Amino acid sequence: MTAVLQNYGSGTTFLSNLVARPEFLSYVSEGIFEQSKWIQSGVVQRNAALDARAGGTRVRVPFFDSISPTEVVIQSNNTWGSGGYMSPGGITADEQIMTILHRGFSYAADDLSKLGSGADPLAHVRDQLTAAINKLKTTTLLAQLSGLFGAIASNGVLGANTLNASFAGVPGSVTEANYLTAANVIKAKTKLGERSSELDVIAMHSNVAAYLQQVGMLTFSTSALSAAGSVVWGGGGVGITGEDVAQFAGLRVVIDDQLVNLTGGTATHIVKYPVYLFKGGVISEGIQQDLRIATDRNILSLQDVMAVDYHCGYHVLGTKWADAGDNPTNATTSGNLGHISSWTLAYTNAKNVPLVRMLVNTPFDITAYA
Repeated sequence: MTAVLQNYGSGTTFLSNLVARPEFLSYVSEGIFEQSKWIQSGVVQRNAALDARAGGTRVRVPFFDSISPTEVVIQSNNTWGSGGYMSPGGITADEQIMTILHRGFSYAADDLSKLGSGADPLAHVRDQLTAAINKLKTTTLLAQLSGLFGAIASNGVLGANTLNASFAGVPGSVTEANYLTAANVIKAKTKLGERSSELDVIAMHSNVAAYLQQVGMLTFSTSALSAAGSVVWGGGGVGITGEDVAQFAGLRVVIDDQLVNLTGGTATHIVKYPVYLFKGGVISEGIQQDLRIATDRNILSLQDVMAVDYHCGYHVLGTKWADAGDNPTNATTSGNLGHISSWTLAYTNAKNVPLVRMLVNTPFDITAYA
């Protein structure tokens, strides 16, 4: 994979020289991998089986449905089964579908802006490419999760995998039962039944994580227990030497401020935050064309231009893209990633998809829906 460099006229810029070097794309690609919390946590994994480098607008992955045989009692006569024989059952197959997304952005800076600022504006863009691309890809992933689960009503194809622990009322009436607690995590995990032990990552906004930090800095006193009183909290808890929360309830914690509170809540009710529980690898990423960075010099406008494009898709195990079109936006309107009608289950039961969403409140954001 090489960068594209075209120059019109006699001059090149610092940015163009840098981008033309073959290792620049490698640095950006490696940075995306190393800095992405979703990749490093194991939630998102590359899957070459979902690549579409030969072309196409979507990727179809066939799979066999789970079998459910009908048992017969074998006897020494011709009355068991079908006249003394077993009746062979059929094995049904289905397919999982990933739509391919074509995304990109560009920046430009003219010579006057460089002369006026005394710096190269596009060099500033270059320094932030990795973080910017990670943020954009996370926005896309969260839009897809929103489409799979639905809004606060949880009416998407994975709606059955939702625990709503949030309070339906004004902020002043919220209690601990509405926050992210170990008890609520266990309740959420039971949505998968016996497969709940497969969940190993939990992702949340920093406002939600702040409550875990607060609780981690506390310990309880037993002085009141002898009189059957309530538990008394004080300082000196397990987190007294460090406030970072690496794990909670046996799950690796991912904190990402793009997991903002959900929109569409009832007016005057406290805002609700989504918290996701994942099995590592439940989300796969397929690539059609690797990240490209191109620069150009427009001598007629005295501008340096940079363009970035990437062509890929995310696939949540056990689901499939259901819309007739491809290359959707992140919007919540019909035919796009964030709309519930864009998705169907490939599996027969949502429990087989190792992904759960919780809705919680947090004492660190007590604003109400307008």
